[in-house]
Amino acid sequence: MKGYAWAVSAGFNAALAAIAAKHFSSQLVRYGLVILLNALMWGCYVNSLKALSSLQATVTNFATNFLSSGLAGFFLFKEVLPFQWFAGATIIVLGVIVLSKSSKEGKMHTD
Repeated sequence: MKGYAWAVSAGFNAALAAIAAKHFSSQLVRYGLVILLNALMWGCYVNSLKALSSLQATVTNFATNFLSSGLAGFFLFKEVLPFQWFAGATIIVLGVIVLSKSSKEGKMHTD
């Protein structure tokens, strides 16, 4: 479970870096936050790779980044999210669940 927490944290930090790049007008603050949040994202991602397969860590990170970036755009920047975005987000989440379960089952059979 710790691996998934690291992967989700990596996805959130990546989304926060994108938000910082759009939200702050001061270039010094913007670049400083983007660098800091990306460094945190990579640290969390590396930790997730220690506990999960690269596939599980990558898709969990991607899904979290996608969902949190989209929702931040909706709530913070008043962007419109069409039905297709929600359909795609649902498919991505279902894909992460399927990949996580199949990767666990495959690991159990090889042990």
